[in-house]
Amino acid sequence: MSTPAYLKSLIAPLRAAMSEFSEGEVRAALTKVLAKDAKVRLSHPLGDMPGTELYERAYAPLFDALPDLERRDMLIVTGTDGDGAQWIGCLGHYMGTFVAPFLDIPPTGHLVHMRYHEFFRLDGGAVVEIQAIWDVPEVMMQAGAWPMSPSLGREFCVPAPMTQDGLSDHDPSRSQASHDLVIDMLTHLSRHPSEGGPEIMQAERFWHPRMNWYGPAGIGTARGIAGFRNWHQIPFLNALPDRKGGTTGTLNSHFFAEGNYVAVTGWPNMQMTVTGGGWLGIAPAGQKITMKSLDFWRIEGDHIRENWVLVDLLDVYAQLGVDVFARLREFNKARVPGRIPYPIGAA
Repeated sequence: MSTPAYLKSLIAPLRAAMSEFSEGEVRAALTKVLAKDAKVRLSHPLGDMPGTELYERAYAPLFDALPDLERRDMLIVTGTDGDGAQWIGCLGHYMGTFVAPFLDIPPTGHLVHMRYHEFFRLDGGAVVEIQAIWDVPEVMMQAGAWPMSPSLGREFCVPAPMTQDGLSDHDPSRSQASHDLVIDMLTHLSRHPSEGGPEIMQAERFWHPRMNWYGPAGIGTARGIAGFRNWHQIPFLNALPDRKGGTTGTLNSHFFAEGNYVAVTGWPNMQMTVTGGGWLGIAPAGQKITMKSLDFWRIEGDHIRENWVLVDLLDVYAQLGVDVFARLREFNKARVPGRIPYPIGAA
């Protein structure tokens, strides 16, 4: 049986090469880590691609925009999903000095951070699939270029686990209990509103009173059960009351746990109909959409204390016929395009 340490060692060359990014080392690491027929699924607008094209189509543009690019992992979780597949989930930030446009986002000359949730499916000692969301709206916001509705939650550089053990070994004896707590929580969550009022979710049973819910840029972070309900859940359920995901619906989710941490990915793993207004400023078009939500939970005692959530919001807008990037270009057509000389400032 593959141990968590062994599974993590399979992507260690890639993490090391990206910690102080250079083209040659990252290309070599990708060749070493990825299976020859590996499939990559990235968030909108990067999309699906073979592993052989990952550097040119995703990392080369990012490295061009951030010439001192570095990868900062804050949490790594491994485990086996219900289908027997082995996964590694990584949470962290890409950081660097933003000196050239990235996906038409104008540069700032300042440090920029972009959260990622990246999930690697392993088989035969190699990565055969990547499912990943890069929080591109977070970069737009730091550039003063976010063209859509303002977030209800707090926008900031989302932190590592408060226990500071995200990169440590996790107690395997805790894994099943952590997994079962999250599944139980999601099962109760899905019962509202179709089966009853908010009390049917039994939020206080599952969530720590000082919980933090770290949502994607465009939604933001919420503090405590009341904060979660006010700044995310109420507008979300008002607009999407028939949402199915996690433990319900027909789409597949891949749950796995290591110690006090639980992770889930799916491509997509949620489905709903936009029947109400208010969420993200989107009109109630009555349209069916799917959603990719890649999440991590940290369990403290018998409650969930922290929950990191990334949703591919740009894909949601695209399904509804809204071109966020076209709107971004219109908002910023008066800004001077091009590169900022790097290094910046006097020698």
